[in-house]
Amino acid sequence: MHIYFAGDHAGFELKQKLMEFVRSLGHEVEDLGPLEPKSGDDYPDFVIPLAQKVVGKPSTEVRGIVVAGSGQGEIIAMNRIKGARAALHAPGPQMLPLIIASRDHNDSNIFAIGARFCTLDEAKNGITVWLETPFSNAERHIRRLQKNDQYGS
Repeated sequence: MHIYFAGDHAGFELKQKLMEFVRSLGHEVEDLGPLEPKSGDDYPDFVIPLAQKVVGKPSTEVRGIVVAGSGQGEIIAMNRIKGARAALHAPGPQMLPLIIASRDHNDSNIFAIGARFCTLDEAKNGITVWLETPFSNAERHIRRLQKNDQYGS
């Protein structure tokens, strides 16, 4: 699978480590920036192009991972792109069920990680579960995704 990465200055160091981790899992990785840590950069400049690239290909071939300060603004921005289904990493005791649901129920194609709120091991574990969890293809989930796309921009 081809995995696009993007983020902001706050997630830069963690993004570098996670790109190596994802490569070690056998995936192709492409860094959409930032390519160097620059305080005050604007995440939309990096995450909007990531979302556009992800939705331009079938989800079985490509996904995106965003590593930024919180991940919150990033998922808001990316989910404005029709077909983008960005989910936020949720570290803590409920992490795995939420990540699984984001794939199984919502066919998330972008995974956002808040670098200020999780450890490297939590991020690696979340990515592994997210990449390995298939979409259920259940009729009710497909119907809901179609409705979301109907109202998307």
